[in-house]
Amino acid sequence: MSIRTIGVIGAGQMGNGIAHVMALSGYDVMLNDISQQALDKATDTISRNLARQVGRGKVSEEDMNATLARIRTTMKLPDLGQTDLVIEAATERETVKQAIFEDLVPHLKPETILTSNTSSISITRLASRTDRPERFMGFHFMNPVPVMQLVELIRGIATDDATYKACHEVVKNLGKTAASAEDFPGFIVNRILMPMINEAVYTLYEGVGNVQSIDESMKLGANHPMGPLELADFIGLDTCLAIMNVLHDGLADTKYRPCPLLTKYVEAGWLGRKTQRGFYDYRGEVPVPTR
Repeated sequence: MSIRTIGVIGAGQMGNGIAHVMALSGYDVMLNDISQQALDKATDTISRNLARQVGRGKVSEEDMNATLARIRTTMKLPDLGQTDLVIEAATERETVKQAIFEDLVPHLKPETILTSNTSSISITRLASRTDRPERFMGFHFMNPVPVMQLVELIRGIATDDATYKACHEVVKNLGKTAASAEDFPGFIVNRILMPMINEAVYTLYEGVGNVQSIDESMKLGANHPMGPLELADFIGLDTCLAIMNVLHDGLADTKYRPCPLLTKYVEAGWLGRKTQRGFYDYRGEVPVPTR
């Protein structure tokens, strides 16, 4: 099927990034959230990010205005029913995602493709709760969406070839690269990345190094652009913990046990950049390690 209209559920960091790149590539986008404040913030963020791209000469002012004109917002989930492709980018909690799909499905066109931007939850299980498991798959963007070049495409056990090909074509139209992943916990990127971050937290927990020495060691010793603890703050410690729990529960291997220190930070509400405190304190002019 030919995809021209995109519905995006969730106007947070991932959702507004997805809306941004889709509209910039010529798709008409309907962005949904349960909060008008979140929608207003998302459109403001998209405008600022596009203006930054214009300033760097990557996007023309004409294209910026056309992109913004292609994005509409709504608090009514049924409004997404007539789109060709829906990308769910809500909170990384399976019960939330299942409830969204349950509410949305009665309003969808028969041919609409449903996808989830989940970073770790079973695509097969999510698909089984809908009326179209053959037209359901994982569509996992990396953060920040306008910058990162990879999109993981995850087929559930029932996903058909036409659905995969249609989503692959969208990724190609975005100018990004698709990586096909099997439907196992964490897929490819997070199956490798999150245990590394978790091990960095264990290294901190056990006193092998402090925040600064761990991050500097990986940046200067392994040529990583960001240290693992800095990256965890950027992703969100709650998201890191949720993915580690999915890996631990789904693969039943003790090597995926979340570090108790990671759990403690999340319980304290120190979730990283979005709460101004995590492994670093961001409340001043310069981030300061918290351990």
